[in-house]
Amino acid sequence: MTAQDIDHIINHISLRKSRRRWRWIAIILFVIGLIALIANLAGTGLPEREHVARIRIDGLITGDQASIDLLQRVTKDDKAKAVILRIDSPGGTTAGSEALYDEIRAMSAKKPVVAVMDTVAASGGYIAAIAADHIVARGNTITGSIGVIFTFPEVSRLLNTVGVTVEELKSGDLKAEPSPYKPVSEKARAYSMTLVEDGFRWFKGLVVDRRKLDAAKVDALADGRVFTGRQAKAEGLIDELGGEEAALTWLKTEKKLPEAIEVLDRRPPKPVSEELFGVSIGSRALDWLGFPHIAQMAERAKLDGLLVLWHPAL
Repeated sequence: MTAQDIDHIINHISLRKSRRRWRWIAIILFVIGLIALIANLAGTGLPEREHVARIRIDGLITGDQASIDLLQRVTKDDKAKAVILRIDSPGGTTAGSEALYDEIRAMSAKKPVVAVMDTVAASGGYIAAIAADHIVARGNTITGSIGVIFTFPEVSRLLNTVGVTVEELKSGDLKAEPSPYKPVSEKARAYSMTLVEDGFRWFKGLVVDRRKLDAAKVDALADGRVFTGRQAKAEGLIDELGGEEAALTWLKTEKKLPEAIEVLDRRPPKPVSEELFGVSIGSRALDWLGFPHIAQMAERAKLDGLLVLWHPAL
């Protein structure tokens, strides 16, 4: 037997061991994934006892389907006798906030809903809150920011610096305006402002209707400023200072819920990767590669169009 034959046998044995190892790894990952999937599906089942459903509205509001589906599922659940919305959000898109508002109002037609503001419930977060039947906030909660903003980049000077020209062929002056490739025209600016003003009238109308405030007073409050919970209470923008205990007390006193009723978290189902690792694989991979902010930038990129958002740059 030659040395070449021995090398061939060794390589063959190593290859078989490698295949066997990877086969076992694949089987283990498949079993783990199957267990996580079963657990995930089981977690979406309805609780069998009467309860107050706790639903969290966190981060940017985009009207994502998972959140809408959760609200609809809890609305239809006869075991959920009331709902506590825990809001910690600076807002998001105007359309997404509208979708969330509509779903909360539909829920309120079937069962009592209380909003509990945490650190921030501003702009679109405040829209979600006023859809509820009762609003509770901490004294130092940041809320308000009644207003609409339309932001867009303008990079024409940067393109000129690097020698890039963008040509456009379009059917009308206002098609794809404002454009990031050239300074905004007065015509485009004026028309974009009509969109902002229309969304602003809608937002103020919600506050007037839901908070039973005089339109002139809402006009005075709706300059985009934020309020602490204490200031918001004084202005009539919220109902009560406190936390979840205050919300439960209101439900038991005003809506006659049983004293012993428990509060259960209701969440949208997570992707299997998050069930396994507590974080999405994509986000973890970006962290490993040294780009932790790309996932945040991708989330921010969803915010196209009109925004009801406090600090859009964030």
